[in-house]
Amino acid sequence: MQEFSPLDGAILIDKPAGPTSHDVVDAIRRKFGIKKVGHCGTLDPNATGLLIIVLGRGTKLSEKLMSDDKVYEGVVKFGEATDSYDADGEIIETRPVPPLTFDQLNKAAATFVGDLMQTPPMVSAIKKEGVPLYKLARKGIEIAREPRLVHIYNFHFAGYREPMGQFRLACTKGTYVRSIAHELGQKIGCGAHLAVLRRIAAGRFDVAGATPLAEVLKLTPVELEKKVIPLLKLTSA
Repeated sequence: MQEFSPLDGAILIDKPAGPTSHDVVDAIRRKFGIKKVGHCGTLDPNATGLLIIVLGRGTKLSEKLMSDDKVYEGVVKFGEATDSYDADGEIIETRPVPPLTFDQLNKAAATFVGDLMQTPPMVSAIKKEGVPLYKLARKGIEIAREPRLVHIYNFHFAGYREPMGQFRLACTKGTYVRSIAHELGQKIGCGAHLAVLRRIAAGRFDVAGATPLAEVLKLTPVELEKKVIPLLKLTSA
């Protein structure tokens, strides 16, 4: 029976804005020479926060870890709708923001709580016949997308200063938070997009226990081993 390597498991990364989740995987693979590296749940390039990176035989648990519920914090900007539903996209509509009380904003947010059939945005990594939708979107091609069932456990705003609202959202895997920001803007009548997003938890793991990517890439292999959550801990929940 093959013994486990000290690098069979997972590490918790605090992803900065900029790199894709796949960029993080590639950087760790190159730096430490690990053949099998994967991630458990994509974060958009400008999103920050918890990214679970699986190493070695830990990659066999990626589907299990990916299925965990997620918690996010972020900022919605009202009055501007974009084609990608977030700040990376082109502004396609600008409208005046109506007077909004904190109570009105949270009542609107509460309508999203529960089961929700969500249509993935065109600017997404979902593939159609092997081609990511975002590549089709760049060519001006829009195709029909199948709605997916997601569940929103909690969605509330902790602060609001026009046009920015700070929120916290807990949801099942595969939820597009930027789609919720877009739909909230439509519901209120002024349009909106996701300006900032940070993943703070996935399953039982919290970003407080994560290490910034830049720091991880400065570690020696021995120091990295000390950061690895071993397989036995990953499988016990």
